[in-house]
Amino acid sequence: MAPVSRRPAGAVSMAPAPPRHPTEPPMTSPPTQTLTIPGLEGEAEILVDRWGIPHIYATTQHDAFLVQGFNAARDRLWQIDLWRKRGLGLLAADLGPAYVERDRAARLLLYRGDMAAEWASYGPDAQARTEAFVAGINAFVALVEREPERLPTEFRALNTRPARWSAEDVVRQRAHARVRNLDGEVARSNIIAEFGIEADRLHRKLQPEWTVQVPEGLAPHAIPPEVMRTYLLGCEPNAIGTATPAEALENTGSNNWALAPSRTTTGRPILASDPHRVHEQPSLRYVAHLVAPGLDVIGAGEPAIPGVSLGHNDRIAFSLTIHPADQEDLYVYELNPADPEMYRYGEGWERMRILREDVPVRGGTTETVELRFTRHGPVLHVDAANHRAYALRSVWWEPGTAAYMASLGYLAAGSFEDYRAALNGWGAPSTNHVVAEVGGRIGWAVAAKIPVRPSWDGLLPVAGDGRHEWAGTINAATLPHAVDPASGWLGSANQMNLPPGFDHAQHKTGFEWSDGARYARLSEALDADRQWSVEDTLQLQTDVLSVTARRLCAVLAAAGGSGAEPARALLGPWNHRLGAESGPAALFEIWFTKHLVPALFRALGPEGLARHLTAPDTALALDLLERGDDPGFGANPAAARDALLLRTLEAAWAEAAERMGPDPASWAWGQLHQGYFAHPLSRLGGPDLARRLDAGPVPKGGSNLTLNNNGYRGSDFRVMSGVSWRMVCDVGNWDASWTVNAPGQSGDPDSPHYRDLFPFWAEERYVPLLYSRAAVEAATEQRFRLLPG
Repeated sequence: MAPVSRRPAGAVSMAPAPPRHPTEPPMTSPPTQTLTIPGLEGEAEILVDRWGIPHIYATTQHDAFLVQGFNAARDRLWQIDLWRKRGLGLLAADLGPAYVERDRAARLLLYRGDMAAEWASYGPDAQARTEAFVAGINAFVALVEREPERLPTEFRALNTRPARWSAEDVVRQRAHARVRNLDGEVARSNIIAEFGIEADRLHRKLQPEWTVQVPEGLAPHAIPPEVMRTYLLGCEPNAIGTATPAEALENTGSNNWALAPSRTTTGRPILASDPHRVHEQPSLRYVAHLVAPGLDVIGAGEPAIPGVSLGHNDRIAFSLTIHPADQEDLYVYELNPADPEMYRYGEGWERMRILREDVPVRGGTTETVELRFTRHGPVLHVDAANHRAYALRSVWWEPGTAAYMASLGYLAAGSFEDYRAALNGWGAPSTNHVVAEVGGRIGWAVAAKIPVRPSWDGLLPVAGDGRHEWAGTINAATLPHAVDPASGWLGSANQMNLPPGFDHAQHKTGFEWSDGARYARLSEALDADRQWSVEDTLQLQTDVLSVTARRLCAVLAAAGGSGAEPARALLGPWNHRLGAESGPAALFEIWFTKHLVPALFRALGPEGLARHLTAPDTALALDLLERGDDPGFGANPAAARDALLLRTLEAAWAEAAERMGPDPASWAWGQLHQGYFAHPLSRLGGPDLARRLDAGPVPKGGSNLTLNNNGYRGSDFRVMSGVSWRMVCDVGNWDASWTVNAPGQSGDPDSPHYRDLFPFWAEERYVPLLYSRAAVEAATEQRFRLLPG
């Protein structure tokens, strides 16, 4: 029976109730495939439930990870093969000479350090588990070679073949989950060089309050665009069809929270996990269940990485969001005019380390690329005319910073303390972890390797001559954490969450945070004096109330002057929910993102500043509009602010009419704001291929500033990032857990699970996340019997 809601009217957005657990009788005999797999120590099984979730049962942990790799390849072979080739710089062999530049950039960003220290960072079993995992992938690749009819469609379309893996392939590539803040340093240097340091106040809202410090030895200057180009070429996933990197998407964000038993109707903790990333087909996340002696864990991870990083075992549930710490720096070097392979360091010159590597190119040829490195990291660009070189220093070059690999250490954790101890090996990305125990305790901890910068704040590039060196790194053991707060809940949404008293001047972990609007809404809901059911929690995950809209509409209501009367009349009684059916929501989003925010920064900053603000800081914009006293507004700031509001609102009304017709009664946010998961290959073919490979479009509510995070691109409002996988756990009553993974679990276009979860995602619904063997058996639609070979 579905949970009964005790939600008071207006507390959270209305969403369809989740589906009931299955009541129809199980299949009497689900179809079974029997396969022989080299390396198995005993017989194993994969039970695939009706939502495409694999439940892996093995007699040893080694076999559980081997079968996980085999199964990941069974469902996602083309995706993980592309992931490996992109990360290792091997795309040109499949896709041709246009990809040599991408391959060179990817090779610059590989980990090239001590592998013994690397494996040790993730725990004593990490290397063995990863070796088993890739042995499973290779076993499926071998099966495809023996039985070519199993080869996924994408390989046939491109006339390519999957490659074999080594365990090092999994950990050496770092860039599929980016760290930060290289782009912020570059933008800030460009702004200060052109307009002076005062103009940087319009760049980002710094938290805790901080004044940018120009580091000794390097004046801010225009950073050549090749620096970011090389970086983005090396980081961009699914890099097919273009030699130009896409603009990085901002504010992808994540939400998670845990409620103590005193705050729930079940008398148990409830944990909600909702990590947000760029929307892709196949999905970035993959849900799997691993069962072996000493291991019984289910949840989501990335299909090319062993284990899961978000989910639960039999004693705890766990989740993570990004904690936006500063984990990288741009170093700038003076080059020796007589020998540009040498850069100034200390009182003399140091020679770059230069590697030449052959990049295989489709057709059987190779191209040799040159990779340059300083003592700090890879050289992204050499500006020969100005005798400068630019290199990236990142925690990626430290052992233990392969994304999410440290999650292997907490899969069997039995308490928050066990879990937090495992986080000492967590390097990147920087994360907030929320944990709930079966016994009732809840906890939060930050985990990351963060550089100690004694002589600068990390907000601008620095000279590479030795004046600005890291003094080691901070790790999870010394970062903030909390257990069982008096409020009965804790959570995160990428907001500034350094606790009061944290010495940010001494420990400069980072000053650039996501807009706090999602966390403001979460706090507003969970601070209310009430208890929460599982259904209430599911509905809060799908909430589309915009705190930003509510605050800005209050400013608009108090604005003086005349104009934009029809628009003001439409927004006046609005409930500030960005529902897909809402006309006021469509007008507000057009106004806020396309007209008001850009016009605000044009009005307050010097001419030309706006071109540096490719992702304007919405939190800063709202603060400036609410205060209405910025000197950039002129002699009468409040009046100028009000005039700006009305002028841009009139322009937004005109655009809304152009896009949706002249009658505002027919407007709806979902007419513009539509969910769509594009396959990397669909852009290479016509509409028929796109229909076969893509999922969507469907109307969606929300924005990147609502808990139901659906961030969109400005050109056409297509949803590009945000919600794809969700989970809610009634901690301890594990078969009452819920999930969704859009568009589907499988990456095979011919699979029934390729997009079968897309309608659930589109309608804000969920499917069961089953855990007990009995519940899994009842929902099994396909069985794989795996024998040692």
